[in-house]
Amino acid sequence: MTGEPTLTLHPIGDGVYAWIAPGGESGVSNAGVVVDDDGLTVIDTLMVRSQWEPFVDAIGELNMPVKRVVLTHAHIDHVGGTSLFRNAMIVGSSFTSELLDQRMPLDAYKAFMPAFADSFDDLAENAIPRPVSHLSDETAQLTPRIELLGAQGHTGGDLMALVADADVLFAGDLCFFGVTPLAFEGNPKAWADVLDGIAELAGVIVPGHGAIGGEREARELQAYLRHCVDGAIPEGPWDSWLEREERDPINLEKAEMLAQGDEGMPPSMLKAMGLS
Repeated sequence: MTGEPTLTLHPIGDGVYAWIAPGGESGVSNAGVVVDDDGLTVIDTLMVRSQWEPFVDAIGELNMPVKRVVLTHAHIDHVGGTSLFRNAMIVGSSFTSELLDQRMPLDAYKAFMPAFADSFDDLAENAIPRPVSHLSDETAQLTPRIELLGAQGHTGGDLMALVADADVLFAGDLCFFGVTPLAFEGNPKAWADVLDGIAELAGVIVPGHGAIGGEREARELQAYLRHCVDGAIPEGPWDSWLEREERDPINLEKAEMLAQGDEGMPPSMLKAMGLS
């Protein structure tokens, strides 16, 4: 799907909305909102004030309380706005919960996403992300409309939200469409395998980054990840994706490390975060 408006809640089903951020590069992510009879479920909360303030304003126009926030994973570009939803339950995986309980690595964020350096200071001083209040690691029915699906691939504890009655899946960063994925904390092989199921879960897939898509885009992502596992990325639809130059080396290095039994952070990612 193309041509969706940006910086607005875009209806993609009855009472289902996607917030599609422009671009999709580092620090710029998508989010969603689902309407149930008792109120709203927000899926991911963006990163810094300039992003989540218009998102929260748009949610306010729905005139319903936010009852739940689902965090698809713990990366800062998806959890930065949780403090705006103080009365909502925060749902995430055990992996996400453990990471959010750790100290915010401000210097690493600034090195990896320098365009947001000042905003990170504001985040640390005024809007520290809320911790997870309710754990969900397996399949669970969160509301009459929303089924939570646990997986591993992009991180050690990803969470998706399926709205079956609208044929919509909020996949978080298990899907990058038109944007090169980032597997520094994941497993490219396991991630590619998970995409077999994701491609068939819903006709409309809202990725963590990039434009709304479906099975075709999920299969393209799967093929790219499998090439990373093989150790070489040939020409393909990914040639037009954003951030290839920065992310290919990280993804290839991570896949090679895992093949050798090393589950550590790729040195190329450590360098990108100013940690080496």
